[in-house]
Amino acid sequence: MIVDINEIMKILPHRYPFLLVDRIVEFEENKKIAGIKNVTMNEPFFEGHFPGHPVMPGVFIVEAMAQTGGLLVRLSSKDDTDNNRVCYFVSVDKTKFRRPVQPGDQLRIEMELLGNRRGIWAFSGKAYVDGKLACEAELKATFGGNI
Repeated sequence: MIVDINEIMKILPHRYPFLLVDRIVEFEENKKIAGIKNVTMNEPFFEGHFPGHPVMPGVFIVEAMAQTGGLLVRLSSKDDTDNNRVCYFVSVDKTKFRRPVQPGDQLRIEMELLGNRRGIWAFSGKAYVDGKLACEAELKATFGGNI
């Protein structure tokens, strides 16, 4: 399943400059998903992180992973109950940054659903640039207030 930016914007409440998934390129319902974030010099955080040596902040990579995980849940859901609610982080664990992400890179975000217990969704995620691991993390999220 390929999901373009227009469909992503129908699913996620995020908007520029905080929408960090450009496309979904793989999807297996209730199991896994892969998304793409094209990293450009126009990203507002590059102005200060770091002048002369632009590096995508790790928190934005983790946020891109969370948004991709949210898309996995929403694309898998047959029930619209969660689709009108904001998805919030519960925890971020075992996070490791393996290489810098810079303008011109294409970040491939792969998220695997580990489970859902009492409304807490657990994911394992990895982000790659050119097939090389850039970041890995375990994330948990839940759905909160209405959009």
